[in-house]
Amino acid sequence: MSAQSKKEQVQELRERGFVVVKGLVSSERCAAIKAVAVRQLHEAAQPVEFEADLRYPGAPDSKHAPGGHTVRRLLDAYTRDVLFHEWATAPEIKGWMELYFGESPRLSRAHHNCMMTKHPAYGSLTGWHRDARYWSFGRDDLVSTWLALGKETVGNGALWLVPGSHMMTFTSEQFDAQKFFRADLPENEALIRTAVSPELDPGDVVFFHCNTLHSAGQNVTGDVKFSLVYTYHGASNEPLPGTRSALKPEVSI
Repeated sequence: MSAQSKKEQVQELRERGFVVVKGLVSSERCAAIKAVAVRQLHEAAQPVEFEADLRYPGAPDSKHAPGGHTVRRLLDAYTRDVLFHEWATAPEIKGWMELYFGESPRLSRAHHNCMMTKHPAYGSLTGWHRDARYWSFGRDDLVSTWLALGKETVGNGALWLVPGSHMMTFTSEQFDAQKFFRADLPENEALIRTAVSPELDPGDVVFFHCNTLHSAGQNVTGDVKFSLVYTYHGASNEPLPGTRSALKPEVSI
């Protein structure tokens, strides 16, 4: 377990925009969750998102191209299996989010809520972005949890994060039409050079703010990488009616 107290972890999140909590989940629990994910990936159990749906760099051009049915995400993880459900609402997550938000937390089923997979072949590169770009809430104050179910390194497409970027103000010109942070601009490039990529072991959890700039590379190893990702917000920070953020019932944890 991390030597930090929960209060210190929350403070690091507030200051840096992310914090890595080592060994939060046991190896046995990770192995059981991953076994379910491997089976569901093999079955391509619906609902799923394919790499070809997004066409990020390195993804197949279409579902008819080689690798066209490479799965990117197993969607709606909360309802897929009891093990996924139990982690989403685990006491350690509830207590952590209560401390951060200062009120009862809610799990958003409209955002993230997925088993993220990254394949050695046709697994795409994810450009620099803020998750809040397509989210619609009263406040841009949401926190995601990224549970590593195996080793995560630069070689298999681990997260890169820019410390402190959640508190920075940017102009619309610094983003492209898809709201990706433009790496071709000198001022953006200088900021991107400050990014770090924490190496994760199975059971490590990254807590990161919805406005933290992050990206992920491609997987150049021989194994699929699995990460279970959820997003939370405080009860008073409601999704805006009529938006994608309000499409699915939320979960009180």
